[in-house]
Amino acid sequence: MDTNDYLRLFVDDVPMIDSRAPIEFQHGAFPNTVNLPLMADHERALVGACYKEQGQDAAIRLGHQLVNGDVKAQRVQLWVNFAQQNPSGYLYCFRGGLRSQICQQWMREAGCDYPRIIGGYKAMRRFLLEQLDMLCQTHPLLILAGHTGAAKTELLQKMPGAVDLEAIANHRGSAFGKKPDGQPSQIDFENRVIIAMIKLCHRAPDRPIILEDESRLIGRCALPPVLRDAMAKAPVLLLDTDAEDRVNHSWQNYILRKSKEWQAEVGHQQAFASFSEDLRDSLSKIRKRLGGDRYDEVSQLLESALLAHKQGDATLHKGWIRKLLSDYYDPMYEWQWQKHHARVVYRGAATDVLAYAMQWQPGVPK
Repeated sequence: MDTNDYLRLFVDDVPMIDSRAPIEFQHGAFPNTVNLPLMADHERALVGACYKEQGQDAAIRLGHQLVNGDVKAQRVQLWVNFAQQNPSGYLYCFRGGLRSQICQQWMREAGCDYPRIIGGYKAMRRFLLEQLDMLCQTHPLLILAGHTGAAKTELLQKMPGAVDLEAIANHRGSAFGKKPDGQPSQIDFENRVIIAMIKLCHRAPDRPIILEDESRLIGRCALPPVLRDAMAKAPVLLLDTDAEDRVNHSWQNYILRKSKEWQAEVGHQQAFASFSEDLRDSLSKIRKRLGGDRYDEVSQLLESALLAHKQGDATLHKGWIRKLLSDYYDPMYEWQWQKHHARVVYRGAATDVLAYAMQWQPGVPK
């Protein structure tokens, strides 16, 4: 019943118990897992220190002393409840060793046979990294690019075979892309990206994986270097969008939508102050690139827009957005894409790009 069929676990979204300590789970985990630890963080620290000083047998004895009586009964009951609700699931620890074996034994003593994952978290993580290396070497990628504000993400979401990196990173991708509810850990981000790619390849092995053009960082989440390198060599679909449409799209995304997100996160009373500080912080991130005079000009436009917004008129934000797009983002985009023009296999409006992506095959001339 125990398994090392990691591909099936991820492709089929098999539910899993992660029996590692909470601090380990927070550092990195997998989708469809719940953290039901054998030991709390402080208990794990004590057992680890004992292991280093006195060896494994002493550490096991200490672990049984710490997790005993009502504490043990409560934890076993949580595992059993999960198993009853998810009879097709599995449990794992870091290496598939002692902790998951103890959980499995205690569940069996409680009348519940439940399988574990051989090799545990470490083996599954290694499997994902190996799969990413293989996919980046052997599976075709197709990159959707376009000016800032071109609504690339919205178009990407209409494309079968797409992985939305920004959605996984919980960030809109630019200096102003922060979302109030934060981002996943780096390892969580990597795991989710790789699993999404594996699923697409498994379900449609002959179709390319479509990704939006991104810089190395999406907020604080970094693209795995092997993926970034593969994306930098992949063919490109270039989305053309009218300049004023890009202003309106950016206004919708970074003003109207973001202000609502702050209301949901901190409540109406604090939302506008948090939203305003978010925009100021975002602008300050590109201060050096803008240069002093241009930064001062955009900053003044932003402050005027915030004042009008507070009084009920959010449209003035379009002024500083338009200025940033024309004087900063567009020149930077044009400079970057001068180096990659040969990779463009199609260029056009959203409906045409979508139609082309649906029928594109690797190796077919543009």
